[in-house]
Amino acid sequence: MSENRVEVLTGAVVLAVAAGFLVWAGQGRGLGSSMGSYPLHASFRSVEGVQVGTDVRMAGVKIGSVTDIKLDPKTFFADTTFAVRDGVELPDDSQLIVASEGLMGGTYLDVQPGGSLTNLAPGEEVTDTQGAVSLLTLLMKFVGGSAKSGSGEDAPEGAAQ
Repeated sequence: MSENRVEVLTGAVVLAVAAGFLVWAGQGRGLGSSMGSYPLHASFRSVEGVQVGTDVRMAGVKIGSVTDIKLDPKTFFADTTFAVRDGVELPDDSQLIVASEGLMGGTYLDVQPGGSLTNLAPGEEVTDTQGAVSLLTLLMKFVGGSAKSGSGEDAPEGAAQ
């Protein structure tokens, strides 16, 4: 009989830990109850690496997260919605940049606050955006540019090669 109690108690502890993990994971994805926040919108040419749950940061501090990403069928831009923590007010001339933590790091949205005295109201749009820069595209431009300059194609006519 005491073995049965130990098994039941162990099972209850495992279930409690699993439930706690699910609550914690749900809050990390923005599914659980969160401290107050308000939504803002922005459109990007490219949001490569950004997904729902991606951090929104200002000066390296997380101030919110991406809550929705959709393709606008008219402009072919990625329309994003993100939540910003209450108490953090963004000037209406702020810039939103898709940034990377380094070569192997993750992607996040970086807010560069503007100098306007007017702040964005909930539901408004950040109009000054800069999309993701593809590292592969940059490398191809660099390799393509150095190959051209080293091949002698740019030399003037009649110049010795």
